[in-house]
Amino acid sequence: MTKKDYLKKKIEHIDITQTNVVPLVDAMGQMAFQARNLHRAATIFDMMQKDKEAVVFLTLAGSLISAGLKQVVVDLVKNNMVDAIVSTGANIVDQDFFEALGFFHYHGTPFVDDNTLRELMIDRIYDTYIDEEELRVCDETVAQIANSLEPRPYSSREFIVEMGRYLETSDQYKTSREESIVYQCYQRGVPIFCPAFTDSSAGFGLIHHQFHAKGAKVTIDSAADFLELTHIKIANKESGIFMIGGGVPKNFVQDVVVATEILEKDAPMHKYAVQITVADERDGALSGSTLKEASSWGKVETTYEQMVFAEATIAMPLIAGYAYHKRNWQGRKERRLNELYQ
Repeated sequence: MTKKDYLKKKIEHIDITQTNVVPLVDAMGQMAFQARNLHRAATIFDMMQKDKEAVVFLTLAGSLISAGLKQVVVDLVKNNMVDAIVSTGANIVDQDFFEALGFFHYHGTPFVDDNTLRELMIDRIYDTYIDEEELRVCDETVAQIANSLEPRPYSSREFIVEMGRYLETSDQYKTSREESIVYQCYQRGVPIFCPAFTDSSAGFGLIHHQFHAKGAKVTIDSAADFLELTHIKIANKESGIFMIGGGVPKNFVQDVVVATEILEKDAPMHKYAVQITVADERDGALSGSTLKEASSWGKVETTYEQMVFAEATIAMPLIAGYAYHKRNWQGRKERRLNELYQ
């Protein structure tokens, strides 16, 4: 089999605007276990939309964009349902920016000889395939962007703005960029933070830049990310979090409440919090730590919080779709939080 035999069927991104899931999710509220938890989570995310004073953070961990959830995030951004994003670098660079450059993810299978895939330069994410040669173009593009910038430290948010600007100014991406998270956030002033930015395709591009640069270099300052995200919380007292997975993005956005105290500013705990995860809390790992546990750290109030122990490709479209079709997001203003730093 050739590479083309493996890379034939593209992943299609689910469109939450096409199916009204409100009756289904409301019916799940009359059930038990994770169905009832999912319904409560959906109502809390909808409460975030009703609360026009609350800033809404979306956190992304795990391979979500490659799995077909890109359009869900884009629709949340387009309709002002989220105001800032904190993500792993992979979702933003290897997956979203990668597709904005005109590339795709493909249907695959875990029941395959991975040595054969390696020989064909095909990377696998469980049942999804990526062309490694195309991914290297993404790496090189990040290096080109870094080479074009003033050599100094940048927050990941600043660098991702430059990625959006690159898509904006490159005519060859006019079609492929339209449903890109990076591009739509750039257009609407929605900040994207990747605290572990170099743990992604961006890392390969940045080390290429740093290896070849003469003199001063572009670097990524994760402390600047933390400070910038904390400024958002200081400027917006009421806040909610919609967390997909756990890890660094989850902890980073919760920590800003504690950080406001360090800056001697008054900011309450996050008022609303929803997390979708399949991780177990019993081993102490962050991805499975409950939101009630976060309250003990002074990060999240427990009045409107809900854990949903479910896989993201199933639960996220239902929760986001519920809030979308309830339409309480109408009237939420475009906050353009990127402008806080200009």
